[in-house]
Amino acid sequence: MSDVLKRAFSPAKLGKLELRNRLIKAGTYEGKTPNGIPGQDLKNFHMAIAEGGIGMTTIGYCTTEADGRIDDQMMYLHDEIKPALLNIIGDLKATGARVSGQMTHCGYFSKNTSMQRLDRPLGPSRQFNMLGLPAGMPFTGEMTLKDIDYLVQTYHDAALYMKEVGFEALEIHFSHGYGLSQFISPKTNRRTDEYGGNTHNRMRLPVRVIEACRKAVGDDFPIIGKMGLTDGIKDGLHEDEAIEVAKYLDKAGCDALITSGGTSSFNVMKMFRGPSIHHGMIEVETNIIAKTGLKIMGPKIFKNYPYKELYFRDGCQRVRDAVDCQMIYIGGCSTMESLEQLMSDGVDFVQMARPLIADPAYANHAMAAFEAGKPYDSGCTHCNRCVALINAPGGVYCPELAEQR
Repeated sequence: MSDVLKRAFSPAKLGKLELRNRLIKAGTYEGKTPNGIPGQDLKNFHMAIAEGGIGMTTIGYCTTEADGRIDDQMMYLHDEIKPALLNIIGDLKATGARVSGQMTHCGYFSKNTSMQRLDRPLGPSRQFNMLGLPAGMPFTGEMTLKDIDYLVQTYHDAALYMKEVGFEALEIHFSHGYGLSQFISPKTNRRTDEYGGNTHNRMRLPVRVIEACRKAVGDDFPIIGKMGLTDGIKDGLHEDEAIEVAKYLDKAGCDALITSGGTSSFNVMKMFRGPSIHHGMIEVETNIIAKTGLKIMGPKIFKNYPYKELYFRDGCQRVRDAVDCQMIYIGGCSTMESLEQLMSDGVDFVQMARPLIADPAYANHAMAAFEAGKPYDSGCTHCNRCVALINAPGGVYCPELAEQR
């Protein structure tokens, strides 16, 4: 290992926020907020990673309103959970780790039968909602201009809330087929008004959201954008247009960009390289209609993308060359060699998820191995069995590690 790898374990600033190293826990939904309440399970999960030396951990899927949840087990930001979040975030920060919150809204991609404001999920255009079919919500509506203004306000209010409860950075989710990416993608945005059509119009809402969040948190508070390099489907967002999307996000005020890809609604395996997750989903699914659908359609829906290291590296480099903001890499960095390559590329930070599920103390173990001049492996085999556990009791964990014990 060369000295360039030392850069990964050295302090660095994300915007004006200093992290103790360049490793970040990716924002993911772990299924640890039963009935939408952040409790001890969520705290224990992130505490293990924070105590394990990570530079910053990200509490994922903090929805801006109740109707922004995919299902009613997800957390949305409201007054009743403030004490719990204050407690969790305070204890996480006491370890020396920074804490980011991922702001999300599902748009039309929902199976939430406990909606509070709306009668049915809304997106940029009317859609068939395959996820909602087993829940009796097969079709979704088109957002009006008033709905769009309301959505922007929820992001502004959520940003104020997140700063108030102690988050130190915001990560806005513009990818993976959720609400804002539904406007960005030509596949799901078929509007003919000022929010549809060309790239500029489809970026109008995401730009408004960034501006609203910046107004809420001020200039010194880091705002991160998680963007897609590709939807991985015909007529969806492709990498050439994604470069233009990145420019809009950069210019609008993002301090850093995360370059991911794929969509939960159409091609989730584009982000989860490795064995298909549908086998595990069948095991934990309790809805008989959904379980039957997975058995029949699973092999067709979940495409085969064999795992390889650094599978989004080329796209990340293209975005890096097109923007002025900082870059955060995600996508298959599980070896010391890959981490060294990214540091050599000039990436500012690296996000991880599966390696940290396998070894929450990844950061400390990797740093110790580097200092000893030894290789290190988290033990993650990229089997993707953990991914399917988001709807299982207790949420995600590493099944292979549990079996070894």
